[in-house]
Amino acid sequence: MIAPTDIYRGTAGHAVLEVTQVAGESAVTSAFATSPLKLLTPRTRGRSVWAFASSFGGGLVAGDQTRLDLRLGASARCFVGTQASTKIYRNPSCRPCGHVTQATLEAGSFLVFAPDPAQPFAHSTYSQRQEFHLGPDAGLVLVDWFCSGRVARGERWAFQRFQSRNEVWSIQKRTSRGVPELVPHLDPPPLREEIVSSALAETAPIAPLPAGEGSGEGEATDFDAVQRIEKRAAQTIRRGRPLFLDSLLLDSAEGSLESRHRTGRFNCFALLLVLGAPVRRIAAQILESVSGQPVPRGGTVVFSASPAQDGGVFRVAGNRVEEVARELHRHLLPVAELLGDDPFARKW
Repeated sequence: MIAPTDIYRGTAGHAVLEVTQVAGESAVTSAFATSPLKLLTPRTRGRSVWAFASSFGGGLVAGDQTRLDLRLGASARCFVGTQASTKIYRNPSCRPCGHVTQATLEAGSFLVFAPDPAQPFAHSTYSQRQEFHLGPDAGLVLVDWFCSGRVARGERWAFQRFQSRNEVWSIQKRTSRGVPELVPHLDPPPLREEIVSSALAETAPIAPLPAGEGSGEGEATDFDAVQRIEKRAAQTIRRGRPLFLDSLLLDSAEGSLESRHRTGRFNCFALLLVLGAPVRRIAAQILESVSGQPVPRGGTVVFSASPAQDGGVFRVAGNRVEEVARELHRHLLPVAELLGDDPFARKW
């Protein structure tokens, strides 16, 4: 179980969920969140655990930085979604606004991580980073998608900046007890926030600085802190082998987001990653299904699929969120069998 001292209970916007196998069933053994995040667990025990992340106000305002730490014990199964789309509210001052997810999946565990799409409002700025560390024979289904904003209000692709990065790593380094190590959350030094944020954006999760390192008073100087962050990040990256990396950046400073070579006529884009031993057959089915379908010229929904290491990647672009959701649901139906129920049936 994750100790309270390891996950910084006092940090605003921080949620933790731990799922382990108890008496042959998956069960929530630790769950809590601090404002503005909320964590709802309507199914805490069974063939799989279900959890839904939410926030007070339904989204993120300027300056919000939220984080979800997730750990699945050996052979545990879990579905994580959201109550609704994540609204990214307008941010004229361009203050940093973002979210980090870090998940550790131990041997034989299975995670379906499928939040609703992000909905960036006009003049908003948002950045998210999602990391998944997979143990032997662990499986991951990841849905990462976003839409153009509030189209009915004339806010189509009107945000300032949107960035999303997904990383999947294999677990190699283990603790003395044989359990994959979970790297705790780091609160960056306040005076050099922009440098620390840059270091975090380019590296893997980082452990906090030990007390007494840095200045003679027991607190690291800003320069020392940044150097130690980069050093620890490099050490963390060597913990495992990279399995998948996907990075997206849409910045209005580089030109119109509506141009035909960027978003064009589409209003929603989605990534579906199916990876690992539990879903290897499902990934093969998706690849076979998509490869046998022609790409319709001028269609309202277009899709593609390509093989990934021990799985497959499925991408969808559509004119409407509902059309993309239906396409995703169609390919996710076999996943419901692994969860014991279909969490998407009453939603999409």
